[in-house]
Amino acid sequence: MGKIEAIIFDWGGVLIEDPAPGLVRYCAHALGVSEDKYQSAYRICMNDFETGKITERQFWMNLTDRLKVPVPTTDSLWGAALSSVYVPRRELFSLANHLRNAGCKTAILSNTEKPAVEFFKKQKYDVFDVTVFSCLEGIMKPQREIYELILARLGTSAERTLFVDDKQEYIDGAKHVGLNTILFRNVEKFYKDLNRFRPDG
Repeated sequence: MGKIEAIIFDWGGVLIEDPAPGLVRYCAHALGVSEDKYQSAYRICMNDFETGKITERQFWMNLTDRLKVPVPTTDSLWGAALSSVYVPRRELFSLANHLRNAGCKTAILSNTEKPAVEFFKKQKYDVFDVTVFSCLEGIMKPQREIYELILARLGTSAERTLFVDDKQEYIDGAKHVGLNTILFRNVEKFYKDLNRFRPDG
């Protein structure tokens, strides 16, 4: 295998602590429903939200219609929820910066929503050459097209690119296009797994 020329990170669950449990708690509480009921409705409505087919307002209208509760009046309940649970793994942002300075391209590939992208932009991270968010592209992991898209924007081949994600189905999707992969479990194990590839070596 040739030298790794680029590394693609998932955002939620890799670069930051998994925000999903906190988002569920926050939004369920705000809507006055149980977490189980919220999750059941969310699973039905999430794809159109994450692929940018509907606005946040439309998402909440669809979801609250299923839950039979009022639509939230806040400008962006999703943005407020994410802000409350956002915990970056600073050592991984530092690693991305180190790798980039060593000549390895860095990228983010995330299934996420437009208010989350707006929140991301406000963080003003400057250590990534490419960012691909599902809501801006209309496609999402594990669809083949989104992996091919990010490779094209990076200008690297699959066999010289490493993809890191905490969900097995997204790792499997990446493998189908020939990407090298690491299934993220925790930071310590990730560093051990990364040594196999030595992207800055």
